[in-house]
Amino acid sequence: MRSLLRTLEHATLRDIALVCLADALVGASFGAIGVSGGLPLWVPITLSLLVFAGGSQFAAVGVVLSGGGALAAVATGLVLNARLLPFGFAVADVLQGPWWRRLLGAQLLTDESAAFVLRQHEPRRRRAAFWICGVSLFVVWNIAVLLGGLAGGLIGDTDVLGLDAAFPAVLLALVLPSLRDRGTRTAALAGAAVAVAVTPFVPAGLPVLFALAGLLFAGRPGASSPEEEAGKPAEPEAVTAVKEEVR
Repeated sequence: MRSLLRTLEHATLRDIALVCLADALVGASFGAIGVSGGLPLWVPITLSLLVFAGGSQFAAVGVVLSGGGALAAVATGLVLNARLLPFGFAVADVLQGPWWRRLLGAQLLTDESAAFVLRQHEPRRRRAAFWICGVSLFVVWNIAVLLGGLAGGLIGDTDVLGLDAAFPAVLLALVLPSLRDRGTRTAALAGAAVAVAVTPFVPAGLPVLFALAGLLFAGRPGASSPEEEAGKPAEPEAVTAVKEEVR
């Protein structure tokens, strides 16, 4: 782990630490909501260890607390986690090695770890970003869920604290530098427009999947000006592969 830490710049390590801090708040909120809603402490802890996907965990617990069954909760979590499939293609190069390493990497794949990988263009830094972010988040998230669950109802109404805004705010800060590229910006805006358009007509969690249609607009000829093409770094081969798969 020490060699991985030396691979990344201090700014990237600082950003990972900030993401861990934000996710710790959200994790504590998840643990508190689950226990204060009537679930035994082992339920949010087990979900965090085995599922390790904040959005899916919140959705599953929300279904159960609102009276839904276990099958409905599992289906909801699977639908939300389907967004990670294209992320898996994008970071496949960092998960090379024996099967157990790929299996562990699949468990650590999150929005945040994928975002940090896509910010790097050198293979060693991509691997370091993935494993440092993934392992750190896993440890911090599970500790926060445990502490939040032990606190139970003491936190009260977590919506008042604005903890639900921490997660999307951190992700927005991570992707903003990528929007300097015209092709990426076009794809992001197209995906956002599709997600907003379908939101009134589909169940919660599905709009983000429809937003993947924005990838169809990424990297098309003419998407970037010659000046932008000359000044931007080469696109990672994994990202190019994802775009080709979508087309």
